[in-house]
This record gives sequence, structure tokens and C-alpha cells, in this order.
Amino acid sequence: GTFVLVFVGTTAVTIGKADVLGIGLAFGLAVTIMAYSVGAISGGHFNPAVTLGMWINKRISGADAIYYVISQFIGAVLASGMVKYFLSAMGASTSNLGQTDFAKISAFPALVTETLVTFLFVLVILLVTSKKYGNANFAGLIIGLTLAFMIIASLNLTGGSLNPARSFGPAILVGGSALAHYWVYVVAPLLGAAIAAFVAKAMGSEE
Repeated sequence: GTFVLVFVGTTAVTIGKADVLGIGLAFGLAVTIMAYSVGAISGGHFNPAVTLGMWINKRISGADAIYYVISQFIGAVLASGMVKYFLSAMGASTSNLGQTDFAKISAFPALVTETLVTFLFVLVILLVTSKKYGNANFAGLIIGLTLAFMIIASLNLTGGSLNPARSFGPAILVGGSALAHYWVYVVAPLLGAAIAAFVAKAMGSEE
């Protein structure tokens, strides 16, 4: 699931040269597709931040959460490797693999941005998949659209990651500023997800 998310989204950035709307929809619809395809098998996290929120609210065990996160990072790295391979085959530069970074703002506003959009994203997930408020038929679509809109809102600020694994795949292969700033894309999404877990629980999502 994470492989498809990163592969589809970052090829839209690098090979497809999509605009902001296209990039947001590429990531969002990739999540929707995989949620309906494999969500019934795994719960369809595809994101360590989502897994953290689920673990805090006791919807997944600690052992399973560790396996999920490892799988997410492996999927992201493999996806970025494939993007690099296809760019090389085209004779194109491999210095851009769709990595996330913040060139227009400093680290603190970037941290705030990623925390906020991840908070909103994970809060929607926890509510729409809850027994009390959830809607199993439309959960995948709602989650995908929410991701798309959160990416559109934050793309020109931070690259719109909301996902430590998604940012890790390109950063580890490209290095440079994306790798140096990677800590923001770990700390902020995990913080946003943790806050979302407690807020969702306070709203009754776990009843």
C-alpha cells in the first residue's frame, strides 16, 4: 500500500510534471485505491503517523505496529528506487525524486504546517473508521480526498508529506537538504497523529 502511494504520487511529481491539484489527487486517489484493495487485510494505514494514532487508541497492538512501520518504510524506499530507475531510463536527472522540503519557510513554520495537516488527516481517519461515527462504505474515499486536500493546502510550504515513510523514501536516495530536514517530517507527523488520537478519543471515537 505504501509502495503504491509513494510510487504514484512521486511519479506524478517527477515524470508526470503534475500541478498542485494533480499531485494532491495522485496521492489521495492512490490511498483510496489501496484502501479499498487491501484495507480489509491490514486496515490500510500506509503511514507510520496513522499507525501511531491507531496504536495510541488501542486499535492495533504494539508488535503489529512495529511490523507495519517497517513495511511502510520498505515500501517507500522501493517505490523511490523505481522512480529513480525510470528517470534514469528516460535520461532525466535523478536529483528530484519527489522529495519533501521547505525552501520558502524556516523549520518551525514547517513543523507547524506538517503537524497541523497530519492532525487533521489522522483525526478524519480515526473518526471515519470508528464504530460510533464511521462509514465503512465511504471511509476509503473520504480518507483519500482528505489527504489530497491536505497536500494541496501544504504543498508549497513543506511539500505536503504527512507521512514519515513517504518522505524517507526519496530523501534517503537523494540526500542533501531533504535528508538534512527529514527530522521535521518525522517529528511533526507523529506529533500531529498523537494529538489527533487523543482528540478523537475525547470526541467518543473509541466508545
